[in-house]
Formats: sequence, C-alpha cells, structure tokens
Amino acid sequence: MRSFFVDLKLVFRQLRKSPGFTATAVLMLAFGIGATTAIFSIVEGVLLRPLPFPDSDQLMVLSDRIQEADIGGSGEAGVTVPDIRAYTRETKSFTALGGYKFAAYELASTGEPAYVNASRLTAGVFGALGVQPLLGRVFTAQEDEHSQQVAVLSYATWQNRFHGDPQILGTKVLLDRKPYLVIGVMPRNFEFPLVPGQLNRAELWVPMSFIPQELSTSAAANWSWQMVGRLKPGVSPMRAQSDAERVAQEIMRNYPANMASLHISAVVRPLQEETVEQSRPLLRTLFMAVAVVLLIACVNLAGLMLVRAIRRQREFAVRLALGARATALLRQAILESLVLSAAGGMLGLALAGAVLRVGRTLLPESLPRISEIALNWNVVGFAMLLGIVTGLLCGSAPAFAALRTNVNGNLKEGGRSGTAGGGHARLRSGLVVAEIAIALVLLTASGLLLRSFEKMRSVDLGFRPEHVTTASYSLPQQHYATQPAVNAFNNELVRRLQQLPGVESVGLTSFLPASGNNNNQAIVAEGHVPQKGENLNLATSSQVIGDYFRALGIPLLRGRSFTDADRAGKQLVVMVNRKLAVHFWPNQSPIGKRMRIGTPEMQMPWMTIVGEVADVKLGSPDDPTKEQFYFPVDQVEEAIGSLAQPGDLNGNGGYIALRSALPPEQMKNALRTTVRSIDPQLPLTQVQTMEQAVSETEAPRRFNTVLITSFAFAAILLAVLGIYSIIAFSVASRVQEVAIRMALGSQRAGIVRLVLESGAKLALIGCVVGLAGAVAASGLLRSLLFGVSPFDPLVLALAAVGVLLLAVAASALPAFNAASIDPVQALRGE
Repeated sequence: MRSFFVDLKLVFRQLRKSPGFTATAVLMLAFGIGATTAIFSIVEGVLLRPLPFPDSDQLMVLSDRIQEADIGGSGEAGVTVPDIRAYTRETKSFTALGGYKFAAYELASTGEPAYVNASRLTAGVFGALGVQPLLGRVFTAQEDEHSQQVAVLSYATWQNRFHGDPQILGTKVLLDRKPYLVIGVMPRNFEFPLVPGQLNRAELWVPMSFIPQELSTSAAANWSWQMVGRLKPGVSPMRAQSDAERVAQEIMRNYPANMASLHISAVVRPLQEETVEQSRPLLRTLFMAVAVVLLIACVNLAGLMLVRAIRRQREFAVRLALGARATALLRQAILESLVLSAAGGMLGLALAGAVLRVGRTLLPESLPRISEIALNWNVVGFAMLLGIVTGLLCGSAPAFAALRTNVNGNLKEGGRSGTAGGGHARLRSGLVVAEIAIALVLLTASGLLLRSFEKMRSVDLGFRPEHVTTASYSLPQQHYATQPAVNAFNNELVRRLQQLPGVESVGLTSFLPASGNNNNQAIVAEGHVPQKGENLNLATSSQVIGDYFRALGIPLLRGRSFTDADRAGKQLVVMVNRKLAVHFWPNQSPIGKRMRIGTPEMQMPWMTIVGEVADVKLGSPDDPTKEQFYFPVDQVEEAIGSLAQPGDLNGNGGYIALRSALPPEQMKNALRTTVRSIDPQLPLTQVQTMEQAVSETEAPRRFNTVLITSFAFAAILLAVLGIYSIIAFSVASRVQEVAIRMALGSQRAGIVRLVLESGAKLALIGCVVGLAGAVAASGLLRSLLFGVSPFDPLVLALAAVGVLLLAVAASALPAFNAASIDPVQALRGE
C-alpha cells in the first residue's frame, strides 16, 4: 500500500510537470466519457431499466392479430369490447387483466377550461399494475360496471392544476361538463399508458364504463382498445399465449354474420417489449455512434501516452540501469493513465449531467419513458467502470511498447536524437490508421442520414402547408347532445372564420395530416374481384366540412369537390385519393364508380365517387402512402348503414384548417377569439401552423441526423487532432534525418512532399479499412434510412475523399515545419 501512494505521488508530480498534456488528455476523455454516459443514460432509462411497476417482468399486453388485415408494424390490431369481456372472464393465466383506451376531456375546475389527455380503464388495469395511490384509492369493478363518475389524478395534474391541494379527495371536477368525484392521486413516477414522448401522458384515469354504442353488435369490429395483465406466479408467457388463443377461438365462434370472414389470433407479449420496440434501433445506433467517438478519444490518448513514453525512454533507461524493476515502471505508467481517466470520467459525468438537464426537452416525442432518463447509480457506475477500462486500455499498450526492449536496445534505437525505433513507429502508424478508419465509419453514417433527411424533405406531401393555421377541438356531449346542436356549432364556426380578414378558405376534418392519429376502415369496391389470399382492404377515412381541400391545398385530380348539395338524404358521395383509385380501377377514371364501407358480408349502402385527389402524407413524409377516402359529415350516418346507432354524433370534434393570405402565426389569436365568441368555455388544443405540424413529424429523423452528424464531426475533429499530434511528433523525432537530407541537397518542397506522402499513405490505408467497416456496419443503419442505400457510392466516395483530404491537411503543418528547419542549427544541436 505504501508503494502505491509513493507511485501515486510520483504520477501527480509528473502530470504537474506537463500541464498541457494533462489538460488535453483529461478534456479529451471527459468529452468521450461524458457523451457516452449521456447516451447510456437514455439507453438505460428507456431500454434497460425495468418498468416502474412491481415485478414488471410479469406484466403482459394482450391483443388480436387479424389474419386478413395488413395493418403494418407488428400486425397487432388491439382488442374489441367483446374481446375485453371475454379475455377478462375466460382466461386463467392472469391474476388481474383489464382493458384501457386513450381519451381526452375538457377539464374545468378553478381555472380556465383545458383539454387534458386521459385514459379510460377497467378496474383490472390498476390491479395488474400493482401500484398503490399516493392519496385515496382507485376505482372498483362495481364503480366501473355502474358507470360511477369518479376520477384518479396523476401527481403532475394534482400539483400543476390543483396546486397540490391536500383536501383534493372528495372534490368534484367537470370532465366534458359532467361532474366527476376525485377519489385518488397516483404517485409521482406513475405513468400509464407508457406512450412515447412527454406531450401525450395521461393526466387522469376514469372508469371505462362502456356506453351502449360500444356494447352494440355493430361495434364488435372496432379494435381500438388495449389490454394489460399480470401473469399468475409460475405461468410463462407461452402458456398465457395458449390460454388466450383458446379464448380467441371462442370469440370468433360468436362473431356476427357480417364478421364471419375475419379470423383472429391472440398475441401475448411483455409490456416492456411493446413499450420500447420502436425505440430500440435508434438507441442502439446512437450508442454505437457515441462509442465510436469514445474509441477515437481512447486512440488519441493512447497516441499521446505513447509519444510521452517514447520521450521518457532515456529516463526509463537510466532508472532501469540503476536497478528499478520494469514492473514498477509499468505499474506507474498504468497508474498515470488511470489517474487521467478518473479525472476525465468525473468531469465527463458532470458534463453528462449538464447535457441531460438541457437536452432532455430536445429528445424526440417518439421516445417513451423520457421522464425516467436521469443520472442514477447505474449510470454513475457505468461511467466509473468506463473510466477504469479506458485507463487500462489507453495506458497498457503504450507502456508495454515503451518498456518491451532492454536498456541497451532502447538507447541504440533512440540514438542521440531520441528518435523512436521502428516498433514504435509502426504502433504510431497503426493508431493513425485506426483513427482514420473509425472516423470514416461515423462520417459515412452521417452522410447516409443526411441524404435520407434530404430525400424525406423533398417528398411531395400532397398538400401545401404554408399559410395554414390548424387547431383541434372537441364538443362536450353534455352541452352538444344532439346532431342539430353539433351541426349548428360547426356551421357557425365555418361562417365566422370565413369572414375574418385575409382568410381564403376554411375546412373542418376528423383526420388531419401530420396530426399523429390513425384509423383503418374496411372497404369494398364495386366490381373488384379479390385475388386468392388477398388481405382485407383497409383505407383511412376522413369526414370533412366546408372547403377542406382548398384550405389544405390538396390538388383535385379528377371530378369535383363536395358542395352544399351533398347533404343528408341526397346521393351518397365520396372522394378518394390516387392510390385507392389505382388499386381498384387501374388505368381507369374512378369518377362514377362505387364503393362502400365494411366487409364483403356487410350489406352497406353504396357511395358514388365524385372526385379524385392527390395522395396525402398522413404522418411523417417518410411513412408509406395509404389509401384514403373522404365523405361529408352530413352523410356519415347514412354511409355507415347498419353500423349507425341511436345517439351517434358526427362532427362533434376534430380539426380546423384555415388558409389565409396573412402569416399563419397571426391567425392563431383570431382563431381562438372566434371559437370563444361561439362557446366561451370551449378550449382549443394544438393551435399551430401546418408547417409546425409537419416539422414535428420530421423530428425523430431530424434528431437522429443531427446527433449522429454531431458525433461524426466530433470524431473527425478528434481524429484530425490525433493525426496532427502523431505526425508532428514523428517529424520532430526525425529532425536529424531531415537536416542531413537538406545538407545533401534535398529541396524544401521535397521535404514537404515526403511528410505529406507519409500522411497520405496512412490516410489511404485508413480509408480502405474504414470503407470496409462502413459496409460491415450498414445493417445497423438500414432501418434508419429512407430512399438511400446503405452502400450509396456517392456518400462512400465523398466520405473517403473528405477524410483523406483532412488527414493530408493535418499533415501539412508538420510538413511545413519540417521544411523550415535550419540544417546547420539542427546538426549543431545534435
């Protein structure tokens, strides 16, 4: 132990003698370890950390897969209301199982009314999650079945909207203008459903309490609910899958005649897997990218320590000649590296904490569990371990390289000038090649993502987002209980908005592009003969009011738009997009053709196609285009035929689209004022320009591109600095050789060329190795690319040329320094 403290004291003394080297090494490591720790904290918070529920590995999601429907993704369609009842009653593998559905309510308490995200739950959900409320209780199965109007608040809602009122229990709040009794408040870290981002978290939970329309046979084909359950002790997910599949077969036997052609299979899988599946490829790629940056920082430090060890060869030789053991010198060299890495690790940890505090709000909304991303003991332990491993890796190789020869050999190879021998030169060259290769891999990834982002930005959206202001609204059923009341509000809203100065057109819709919503509606096209094995035909439907197509700038390709004559009691009309028309009527005009909603077994009324419009991107521009159709709100009830139920309301919520000649930002207040002039209590949400809405859909890809590009430039900078330092030392150690060459007649231009050729040769080898590495790593990037091959020759060529030129540029300054040597002074100094 005493020898350890002696060695430590010696290390600190040596580092104080070289402040430039110490500062450079610590800052380089701090950057690499800090960036890696920050990304690891995201990976740990999203992917690795167990869900915030007791025994979370026992939590499963249960859903249906419709064999005849291609809905994309994992193919899971959710569950129906009959499914929830059957699975809850008949399965034997769960201690608790319940259904839930996202909802939104107009919340009115003491302040101004606001829309809040919420979830409707059956009582089994809280039982499955196993989290006790902070205050009060959760609702019971009896309260759910008897439609009791009770609510459980989230901790954030209790604090932010009710100021943490300790007497909140028993208070009544208005949800959609109906009184609900607050019976509980959940703990601070409770969140369910675990949806991506921070904007869609549920602020409160209410009983599911199915309404009559949801219990009708016509709603049996609505797969818009979800289920979560907790496995019984000793029950495996596979056994639960078999259990649920047995119930699914029973559910199908009870299908009504109009669903006889549908076949479902049950899917049981961990809630953790469902929560993180979409984020896993992105986070894996980011972690690999930042690991590359750390690797370059390690290679740089190894190069610096090698140079430092070579310069201390004579010191080592003297100490060995005086009786010092080589193991003692090796121990001191590794200890020096560990001290540097520990200092860099602590500074990097502080840097990671600062980055997370500032950058957490910049994370894309596609990431789940953002609130759980933080520096905890797991992350701190990772940073400490990373520092130790980095210190050992960076210190061991240079130390062994400097000490592997005997004293006489070292002195002979060094000569009077202290020039490093051939073995050291090869090691330095290997480090340069490694840095260039690693930097090229990351630069190639950045180039591919930049090209993908450029391709995405050039996609035709199918509408013109400029000069469009949008907002979302929902009419509370308590106040707008009849269809005439809903129609009166919508018609008056459109009329008043059209009278605003600068307004060119106004439309209302149930489904706005870039809104993040989605729906799939089964359709049947007249005359279309399905091919054998063809899936159920699904399309996205939108109900529209007013001049919606002009408001969004959606081009009309054939036929006409809707008019005021397209109302209830008249011929049912529909408009379709280009993709739907080509699918069912290739090489024909769809105008005059007919289609209907539902499956082939359903006897639904036919709708006549009166217009064809361009394909509209419903989500991100890089999402596949879907088949779409539009129909007037006034005709919805007739168009859905036997699916219509007494009490149905159409057009009682959706989106406003307003096109104006004025800047859309100026129209936001006018839009709010107009709505308040009709209903002072009705709040608007998502009031934004259409360009902002589109930009939000591009955010995940933009985030990927910006972050990996930043890492790539950091890697390039580190690589250039490393190349410069190693080439500069190589030139400095060859001063005598350069002086002799010049004394024998070599021109200064020849000396510059000699050094540049040396750097270019290493850069060329590094580029070859780097291109091979980029090709090998292409699989990691494939899922993040759009419209670009991972082997894009243009990107690979530009990245290689760019790195080659930067490496040659890094060699230029040492080359010119070598050419400026005065041979007389250099030889005299020797």
